[in-house]
Amino acid sequence: MKFLVVTHVVHKKHQGRLYAYGPYIKEMNLWLKHTDDFILVAPVTETQPSPIDLPYDKMPEILKVPRFSLITPKEILKTSVRLPYIIHKIVRGMRKADHIHLRLPGNMGLLGSIVQIFFPAKPKTVKYAGNWDPESTQPWSYKLQQRIVASPRLTKNAKVLAYGKWDNQPVHVLSFFTASYSENEIYEIPDKTLQEPVRLLFVGTLLEGKRPLLAAQTVKKLKERGIQARLEYYGDGPERKNIESFIERNSLGEYIKLLGKRPAEEVKKAYQNAHFLIFPSRSEGWPKVVAEAMVWKCLPVTTRISAVPYMLDEGRRGSLVNPDPDEIADEIAYHLQNPEIYQEKNRNAHRWSREFTLEKFEEEIAKLLMES
Repeated sequence: MKFLVVTHVVHKKHQGRLYAYGPYIKEMNLWLKHTDDFILVAPVTETQPSPIDLPYDKMPEILKVPRFSLITPKEILKTSVRLPYIIHKIVRGMRKADHIHLRLPGNMGLLGSIVQIFFPAKPKTVKYAGNWDPESTQPWSYKLQQRIVASPRLTKNAKVLAYGKWDNQPVHVLSFFTASYSENEIYEIPDKTLQEPVRLLFVGTLLEGKRPLLAAQTVKKLKERGIQARLEYYGDGPERKNIESFIERNSLGEYIKLLGKRPAEEVKKAYQNAHFLIFPSRSEGWPKVVAEAMVWKCLPVTTRISAVPYMLDEGRRGSLVNPDPDEIADEIAYHLQNPEIYQEKNRNAHRWSREFTLEKFEEEIAKLLMES
């Protein structure tokens, strides 16, 4: 099978290997195990990979395209010049492929979802990694991609993989999941003793949409209540300066550490040592950091978005909150006063999350490709 991947993920070519964001590569290598040849349409740079990047297990035929954006008038003008070239590469890849795999949402996903309309006979899988909730507020381009791939009239011979369970979905839209750990990586861990200082984590890119500042604001609220807390950030991004400024203004330097991008093994140990994951994001699909925290009895405190209420069983495997540091602090204080509830939720989360392993994920991928 000649397998085509169309994605916006930026790849890095270094010393004869191709790298990209670790969790994405980990998943794609499972797809590629069940294919013969691999074609990639994506932005590619000649750059050294970062500590969180991983390589593909096999090198693809690369149809390199430039990065592009549709946010500002200047970027739209630039994109209009580049568009014919990018579309040409996508069409070329789809003509050569036996199976088309689209990664949505994203700018490349938008173009891929439009171009695939003209290849109705080709088998397709579409991984929609964002918030599939039809009632959610999303960028217009995300909504357009969702409508195209959800339409049986426009998207034929396809399986669309979406996170969460939603009413009145077409039969080709399947509820799906993702995974971070192999069965042999997961093991039973003892219950954590919930006591001060409460150990908090934020894991992910420091983007405004993920609201990382709320985690630091929660530490301040807990301190004002006389509750000792320690917070570690794993990840980097444009919001780092705002967080650093907040820490300095409020003299929280001894309570909060920004550790930047760290290897997956180090993050795993952080989950194992922490009591709570603070993840008040605006929009997600199936947030891996939430699922990872559940494996290691690091109780997620997160906003009610996309598949998260399903993952947390409406609060029986974690806490669903509004994006308010007082409310997050209330949840932490509540669990400190009721440690038996904290332990019960963590046990529920740990049991449930162990079902979603890389082996189970690969098994489902293999079924999809065999049926195509």
